[in-house]
Amino acid sequence: MLRRAHGFGRGFGRGFSLIELLVVLMIVAIATAGVGLALRDPTQAQLDREAERLVALLESARAEARAAGLVVSWQPTAKSADQHFSFQGLPAKLALPSQWLGQPPAVEIEGGANALVLGPEPLLHKQSLRLRLGEAQLRIGSDGLQAFAVLAEDAQPTR
Repeated sequence: MLRRAHGFGRGFGRGFSLIELLVVLMIVAIATAGVGLALRDPTQAQLDREAERLVALLESARAEARAAGLVVSWQPTAKSADQHFSFQGLPAKLALPSQWLGQPPAVEIEGGANALVLGPEPLLHKQSLRLRLGEAQLRIGSDGLQAFAVLAEDAQPTR
């Protein structure tokens, strides 16, 4: 009669235990959740990048306006079929970008936003604008004292 090398009786060592199956199912569930979270809408991702870039540009222009005592404003402009933007009042040596990074179609400014005033006063009035790319949209703004930031969809700059 043949005996098993591990010393267990008959029936053991065949198949997988319940704990082993649960561990494998847990690993598969975590991997599936990770892949699902990693797949983002490319339009929303592009809009998020453009919004963060615009926030950084607005803060850069705001800092320059305060430092130099200049009246600086930001406004959307239309060039051909794409929408762009411009900074008015900055010195020529400080040329900030004036177009969106992404491929057409470009980001649109919803609601016909007027110019944003960026300085030179340290306390400005509450300002915000809505950016749109396809179906994706988000709002950026400032309460006048704090830096410009991407706002939650239902948030408004506080007073």
